[in-house]
Amino acid sequence: MPLLARFLFRINFVPVTVVTALLLLSNFFLLTHAPAQQASSPPAARPDAMLENPIPNDQLAFLSGYAGRPTKELLKDKAFGRMMKAVIPKTTYHYGRDMSVNEAMDNALDGSKLPVMLRDGRYLTVSGEQGPYLHGRGFVWFDLQEGIAMGGFYFTPTNGEPTPTLTIYSKQLAGDALAMSELPAAFVQDLYQWEATAKVPPVTPRYFIPQSGKKYVLVHDEDFCWHPENTPAPDPRVCESMNAQAADADMNAAYFMKQTHNAANATAWMLGPDQVAWIELRDRSCAGPAGLGCRIRMTRERTRVLIGGPPAPRSRPLRASR
Repeated sequence: MPLLARFLFRINFVPVTVVTALLLLSNFFLLTHAPAQQASSPPAARPDAMLENPIPNDQLAFLSGYAGRPTKELLKDKAFGRMMKAVIPKTTYHYGRDMSVNEAMDNALDGSKLPVMLRDGRYLTVSGEQGPYLHGRGFVWFDLQEGIAMGGFYFTPTNGEPTPTLTIYSKQLAGDALAMSELPAAFVQDLYQWEATAKVPPVTPRYFIPQSGKKYVLVHDEDFCWHPENTPAPDPRVCESMNAQAADADMNAAYFMKQTHNAANATAWMLGPDQVAWIELRDRSCAGPAGLGCRIRMTRERTRVLIGGPPAPRSRPLRASR
């Protein structure tokens, strides 16, 4: 399978509260030294995320008839509306205001002229960038053979919470702990393609909403220093800074979710005294020319503590192509 080159990491500057200033300053150097491209490769053997209740093939068959046609035409099909309700968890989400995930997706897809994409006669992606504010854009993805359906929504909150943010959702997802390499490889491949097209940065706070309707951290476990065999290695200062950005993004998201009890419509975010003290301790402990690896290790361990999960996994490459 060919491998996807990761695209330009574009930083979105938005207003932040004073209480977040310390964290932003501690990350400033990292956020201004992102690479133009990064590659990803097959992961070590690891089971896919728990996916339940596959959709019968006959209920998905109509979708392939829309391949290559504008998304807005598919939206007129009542069968697609019913399908979206079967895919999207029922919960209150916050996109500028409280609304359902279904309404947020309607905002992103409504009137979209982007074509419905069908890959290998099997993987179908429906997307739109029509969100009326905060750069809202989204997609829904189907594996027509396996009956898997998932989607994602991206926007740039301006109320002080970690931003920009990408949330993956599916009623078929179960559990409260998930890393990117645990998602189906074909989904990750098309997610990367969508990110490149929709200008979504590869490192950003990421979440997932499973059938429970709660929101949890979707952990970055990509290794941005990986490179294909017999190809030049990326500048270690650049790729390690991206690994550090990913670790920070996960920690910020984990702290936000801990503060807000995993509510899908959570909005308020402040650094408490405990987190401010921890950031200061980390920065002192990891000072010096070899401190970036220390920073990544400490930050991942802090994320593990905040999430309350097992030991943090090592960074690993991901199977992806375009």
